[in-house]
Amino acid sequence: LTVLNAGRRYLKAEDLSGKVFVTSGLGGMSGAQAKAAVIAGCVGIIAEVDEAALLKRHKQGWLMEISNNLDHCIARLREARKDKIALSLGYHGNVVDLWERLVYELDTTGELLVDLGSDQTSCHNPFNGGYYPVQLGFEEAKRLLSSNPGKFRTLVQESLRRHVAAINKLADKGMFFWDYGNAFLLEAQRAGADVAKKGANKTEFRYPSYVQHIMG
Repeated sequence: LTVLNAGRRYLKAEDLSGKVFVTSGLGGMSGAQAKAAVIAGCVGIIAEVDEAALLKRHKQGWLMEISNNLDHCIARLREARKDKIALSLGYHGNVVDLWERLVYELDTTGELLVDLGSDQTSCHNPFNGGYYPVQLGFEEAKRLLSSNPGKFRTLVQESLRRHVAAINKLADKGMFFWDYGNAFLLEAQRAGADVAKKGANKTEFRYPSYVQHIMG
């Protein structure tokens, strides 16, 4: 319902075939995103740093394909988008790399390859394993979290700033991004990312919440 209603509200579209939804998280509640994309008929690319979570969703049949190669992900995105095929593709990697690759594609080809975007990392718990920084691989990040939580926190906040910078560039060209109620925008703001709503007070963000704007 969230994906369908986002399409209706932001894209003015009842039919989401050929539309692309990019997000992250295939763990607990976020695991349903892949299935939701296919039910809605769109192309869903979902990033996940934890291979165990990725493989679990694939084994369940909730995720149609998996890949750890961004070139392959972009190629499959283009194919499915062109042919209007419903697809759920799990990218084994950090969502910041995926967002930055989409910015690269926009900058080099002029193509905006994503229509809808969100995030379901556990940003209510960003410094204790809910969000992994793009600068490190998953296992390396887990070791740093254990050995030097202060450094881990610094890297997470750097990663959040990069994360938002990429989303902002794509949103400026027409992608519609929303907050999934996971404290992503709140923690990004605390990290110094550009998420404030222009001309509004500090508690208002430039991107909407699915609770108020979509499900409401």
